[in-house]
Amino acid sequence: MGRSEISLERKIDCPVCLGDFKNCRLEKCPYLKDVRDLLLKISKVKIIHGSSPPSTLVGSWGYPKVNLGPLLSPTLEYVGLMEKYEHWLDIPLEKILSMRLSLVYGRKTITVDDARNPGKLLETIQEIALSHEPVGVEMFLEKEPRVSLNLSVRTSPVGPTAVLDKIQLSENPSTLYIVEKIVSDTDLKAGEAIERLYLNGVPEYGITRLLSLGMIGTKDRRRIVPTEWSITAVDDVLGKKFRKHVKTYEWITDYQVYFFEAHYNKVVMLMMPGPWSFELIEIWRRLGGFKIYIDSELPGEKDRYPENVGGAYHAIRLPILEKLYRDKRQASVLVLAEIYEGWIPLGVWRFREISRRALKCPPRKFSTLREALDEVEKIILTDKRYWKRLSRILEFHEFQEDITDFL
Repeated sequence: MGRSEISLERKIDCPVCLGDFKNCRLEKCPYLKDVRDLLLKISKVKIIHGSSPPSTLVGSWGYPKVNLGPLLSPTLEYVGLMEKYEHWLDIPLEKILSMRLSLVYGRKTITVDDARNPGKLLETIQEIALSHEPVGVEMFLEKEPRVSLNLSVRTSPVGPTAVLDKIQLSENPSTLYIVEKIVSDTDLKAGEAIERLYLNGVPEYGITRLLSLGMIGTKDRRRIVPTEWSITAVDDVLGKKFRKHVKTYEWITDYQVYFFEAHYNKVVMLMMPGPWSFELIEIWRRLGGFKIYIDSELPGEKDRYPENVGGAYHAIRLPILEKLYRDKRQASVLVLAEIYEGWIPLGVWRFREISRRALKCPPRKFSTLREALDEVEKIILTDKRYWKRLSRILEFHEFQEDITDFL
């Protein structure tokens, strides 16, 4: 199954209204109940006043011509939380949806190479992306916003959408010095810019905005990048940076199990003594059954895009490499991610933040692989006979153990 088929399969709409909330026949919509009145009001106006979290969105349809623009909250409620994924695990799923679906997306079609010579509209959108605090914005739309549900696996949801006519800032963006410095450096490669921003405390979502709007990299290579591609690129670039160091460290000496569950997702990590290797087994439990997708990287293999699990692979790998880098240790890592009934696509941030939360908890330690796998089986709902035989990394380690026992 290809990446596009998997993404399509994982998208959902409300089975009642099929994404068109105006045709909803439920007394209380499970997705839009907290924002219905606001959405009805917004859908009747063409000028929107409010604040951007800050947040922008670049679509991928039609590339190299893409739709892009700012996301604007007509209400100041929760605006400071709308991009801060590190806090979202502690917020009810319904509230996250309410926050994000209240964001109005004003979009304009622009060619990706326009980043090198932006017009007034793109310059203003880039100013929003520079800010690290919410910024006041006024959007003028060509028509009243259209409300529909279009939930994506990799990006967070947005609310009403309309074609953008023009945009004005009602206050000056608050920009970090390190961001201004790197954005103005047109000789610095994009990968190096991502690393410097991250090491100076700029969060992933802030870096993603800059990469997506063509604001980092050498001058002749700057271009607009769809948001979902930028998210994966930032996770991948940072992961490879930490991996380079991790491969030089001493192995861990025992088997360690970490896990955490939130928002209908559970992530279980098994760290094993050995050379760096990584495998993600994604288990989708739906309608009484399940489907399994796997991607991995073993010692000596060349990097390749994880076609089966997509952006979740890099989103989970990054926190693990961060921890090993901090601990100055190397390990082989197997991750099982279960997705349960009730799951709604909100973006890969969820895997990244669940993994970080899991790694903050003390691990359960074992002296043998068999003991560790028994513990994993207690945590995961899916019986290990369905996923263990598919794991390349377990095959590798069990072979290593057999050789050691023989010697």
